Amino acid sequence: MINSEDKRFFGDKARRNNILAARVLSETLKTTLGPRGMDKMLVDRTGDVVITNDGATILEEMEVDHPVAKLILDVAKTQEREAGDGTTTAVMIAGKLLENAETLLDKKIHPTIISKGYRMAEEKSQEILEELSVEIESKDELEKVARTAMTGKGVEFLKDHLSKLVVRAAEITGDGRKIDLENIKIEKVKGKSVDKIELVQGLVLSASRATPKMPKKINNAKILLIDGGLEIPNLERETQISVSRAGELRDFYAQEEEFLREIVLKIRSLGVNVVFCSRGIENFVKFALAREGVLAVCSVDSDELSLISRSTGAGIVSKVFDATQKEIGDAGEIEEISNEESSLVFIRECKNPLVATFLVYGSSTHIIDEAKRALKDALGVVASVVKDRKIVAGGGATEIELARRLHAYAKTLGSRESLAVEQFALALESIPIALAENAGIDPFDVLTELRSSHDLDNYTFGINVIENRIEDTLRLGIVEPLRVKLQAISSATEAAITVLRIDDVIAAKKPGETAAKISKMTDYE
Repeated sequence: MINSEDKRFFGDKARRNNILAARVLSETLKTTLGPRGMDKMLVDRTGDVVITNDGATILEEMEVDHPVAKLILDVAKTQEREAGDGTTTAVMIAGKLLENAETLLDKKIHPTIISKGYRMAEEKSQEILEELSVEIESKDELEKVARTAMTGKGVEFLKDHLSKLVVRAAEITGDGRKIDLENIKIEKVKGKSVDKIELVQGLVLSASRATPKMPKKINNAKILLIDGGLEIPNLERETQISVSRAGELRDFYAQEEEFLREIVLKIRSLGVNVVFCSRGIENFVKFALAREGVLAVCSVDSDELSLISRSTGAGIVSKVFDATQKEIGDAGEIEEISNEESSLVFIRECKNPLVATFLVYGSSTHIIDEAKRALKDALGVVASVVKDRKIVAGGGATEIELARRLHAYAKTLGSRESLAVEQFALALESIPIALAENAGIDPFDVLTELRSSHDLDNYTFGINVIENRIEDTLRLGIVEPLRVKLQAISSATEAAITVLRIDDVIAAKKPGETAAKISKMTDYE
């Protein structure tokens, strides 16, 4: 943004430069919104390609340098973390709020007045959203939320089937009021068709036995978890060993073998029949454990070790000699199932049954990744609804109703802040407009019809982009979590106000630079 050391943007120039950055980001995501949104192809410097219309993924993969654009990216991350979906909506509203603010700036409305008006509109929107929300009453409504989240994704044709699996995963890992998404694992498996996606109660790892001589299946598993390896420890510094006779070399190898034998004896003394470790296993230990009937899996990711720990009650130790009976976990069955394409280790009947794994199949990496993103979005929104128990109508219905009520609210204000409230309402209308444009429908006709419907108190009427008509989206099952809307509007408003309050952009000195070097920036245009 600042091309040389002696450049500085201040006042109106700085503000408009920042607004432009936010608008560009918003316009980039605009065409991805809704079931008929287009895809983006993201190509990194190594030539790797990601094709998706998922807003969170696009923003995560984009290379962004502008500081305001980075601020908008933070909005998206917050939206994804707090609500599980709605990143595109949040970024679009933020961009439109700033675009509309330019109209007011042109009329000499001070940024402080605009910011105050936006804050008033945001607070009023939160109240209205609570009024518009509907309490969910059944599992079917959860499935509707999941289906809406997956509509427009690459696996949309499987949304009926996958929505049932998502709700089932919520039942397995939740208590009816909360879902722990960390207990839901998504394992990608290349080979089968994507329509073979399945849900397993328990854990599944993309791994295999340390040696084929080990048993493929263990019942009544006693599990040891090691954040390390079953091998000779590496010396911390480079070491030289001087050997003057053959006997000394023989003694050295004998000591190593004795150390490895002690590892096997320790595992035997614990009564362990399954071992998972994050590093390697020496060949001597592999074959010794195989003779003992122990199933061992090496190179297990640390996050997976943590998940196994939560599921089986096993403690994680850094060295096998630190393990005691208290660290041993339990599972009813552990089995390796392999084919030409992959090898998977299933952990079933865990001590903690509140864990589940999606096996996502596909013929290509792109298909598998899109399916995984769709499942993550669906899981995120279902978790939000399970927590709050409230939904709102989708298809732009909620934004249009919010805009209608905000226009009425603005008329009750006897101050210049009413102008900002009006622009806030117009920014919300950008969502149904984008949905219509992406579906190939005339946006102005749609906006006119939607406004007419809502003037007649049909506040759940939105765009059914599949059928290209205005309908009661709540009745059709096109619904979204209340939390997604609340968070999107809150985050977008915060971002817009933050940007509007910036009136000077200065290149700060880098660590180690002298103040004298930076002082050149005072000679600005």
